[in-house]
Amino acid sequence: MHTQWEAVIGLEIHTQLATQSKIFSGAATAYGAEPNTQACAVDLGLPGVLPVLNQEAVRMAVTFGLAIDAEIAPQSVFARKNYFYPDLPKGYQISQYELPIVGKGHLDIEVDGQSKRIGVTRAHLEEDAGKSLHEDFHGLSGIDLNRAGTPLLEIVSDPDLRSAKEAVAYMRKLHELVRYLEICDGNMQEGSFRCDANVSVRPKGQAEYGTRVEIKNINSFKFVEKAINHEIERHIDVLESGGKIVQETRLYDANKDETRSMRSKEEANDYRYFPDPDLLPVVVTEELKQQILATLPELPEAKKQRFAAQYGLDAETAATLTSSRELADYYENLVKLSGCEAKLCGNWVCGDLLGALNKAGLEISQCPVQSERLAGLLKRIADNTISGKIGKQVFDKLWNSTLSADEIIEQEGLVQITDTAAIEAIIDAIIAANPGQVEQYRAGKDKVFGFFVGQAMKQTQGKANPDEVNKILRAKLSN
Repeated sequence: MHTQWEAVIGLEIHTQLATQSKIFSGAATAYGAEPNTQACAVDLGLPGVLPVLNQEAVRMAVTFGLAIDAEIAPQSVFARKNYFYPDLPKGYQISQYELPIVGKGHLDIEVDGQSKRIGVTRAHLEEDAGKSLHEDFHGLSGIDLNRAGTPLLEIVSDPDLRSAKEAVAYMRKLHELVRYLEICDGNMQEGSFRCDANVSVRPKGQAEYGTRVEIKNINSFKFVEKAINHEIERHIDVLESGGKIVQETRLYDANKDETRSMRSKEEANDYRYFPDPDLLPVVVTEELKQQILATLPELPEAKKQRFAAQYGLDAETAATLTSSRELADYYENLVKLSGCEAKLCGNWVCGDLLGALNKAGLEISQCPVQSERLAGLLKRIADNTISGKIGKQVFDKLWNSTLSADEIIEQEGLVQITDTAAIEAIIDAIIAANPGQVEQYRAGKDKVFGFFVGQAMKQTQGKANPDEVNKILRAKLSN
């Protein structure tokens, strides 16, 4: 980025709450149903129907607010945001405007080893709109109203982000948090977690903000970074060539890696907000807040600190292991069940296990090797039944079967040779067969030692205990 310019970025993140039913009706929220099979009379905005607030959506919003140390409004109000769009049958969206349920809070992010606090302006409850479908209709558009009325928590950041990298770090941190709290499944492909980015640039050192542009509905971390970077460059190019930025809404086209204009930016007064006469104010009592506080799980940051202290892990390993609640639980289970050193467990989870999951495109919840089975393998490495190298072969078989580590070790005859006499006999034969290499080693060529180790492991099909092999070889070769 050009050094004399500074970007100013704020994100609005729409988090779909994981309730069983919609925010103002009893219709189901499950993803993937046939179009318009999960839209009831309330969602369709038929005359005479009345919205009834879903208590669980309120509980989830308050849970989020408490987790980011935010002010919780004792009283919040739903408003009607009026606009006409085919996927909004009522002609207005029910949202919160002047009095949102969650007020000022914050989230700490880390970028390039530096910690930075990002303010959260507010988080408000609203209903989602339906979806316009433009394929398969030969010049017409189809409307699927299954999503209409799905509860959303819109989380609005302060304009504290200064780069696309910071924006992605903040978005990832939020994504991790809402999944930890189990208020959102975080599935970006299904639209459960999507982002609008407000971007502007200003000359470095200038206090007032430049003209901002909103990029709508970005649904992946990669695209958020690319869209913001593209927009920053576009602003700088326009300003440096003497042009002016127009306040507008733009869409990011991932195929062309560019943003394009969608519509000129509306102001709040264009929506004619007014309190919804069909809905009472939402009252959050101190008692409800205390109840919810008592049910908060250990949050990612606290868990990360505890893992580092309790298990003696480095910061990077602790961060990886606590990146999701399921992965953290898997790891803690593994340590407990295997009785092995915490670092060994951490290395296996962060290395072999996550590597195999990534390769297979699976989440930890879909992992074919449960923590009990991996614990069985680590026990056998710890008690020297098998070597770490053989352990990797056993892990591959664990992944592709339902057998236990002990069954695989027995079936494949993989038990490590720890019998000193047997290893000595093999090493004697290797030394006798390679007098040239023996001479080289004794003349000071230490690298030849690796040759002897390799031969010994080859002869024993990798089953010899490597420590024993090294010890015996050193003794015999220095005679």
